[in-house]
This record gives sequence, C-alpha cells and structure tokens, in this order.
Amino acid sequence: MLLSLIRMIRAFRDYQRNFAELAALSDRELADIGLDRSDIQRVAAGTYNG
Repeated sequence: MLLSLIRMIRAFRDYQRNFAELAALSDRELADIGLDRSDIQRVAAGTYNG
C-alpha cells in the first residue's frame, strides 16, 4: 500500500512538472512540436494520441 501511494505521488509530480514545462512554451513553440495549448493536459498526463 505504501508503495502504491509513493507511485501515485511520483506520477502526480511528473504530471505537474510536464504540465508546467509545456505551459511555459509560447504558442509558436507548441505549434512547432505539433501541439496547441488545449493539448497540454493530455500530453502531461500521457494520454495524448495526436
């Protein structure tokens, strides 16, 4: 159970870090990598199928 909690915390921190890094990019930079601002949540969560 403790390991499960630790994994959940790590996954949430990874999500937060990925989200923050992508959100810091300009719209132009996002477009250069084939994303737009509405894709950030899915990409950060690992569920983007673009």
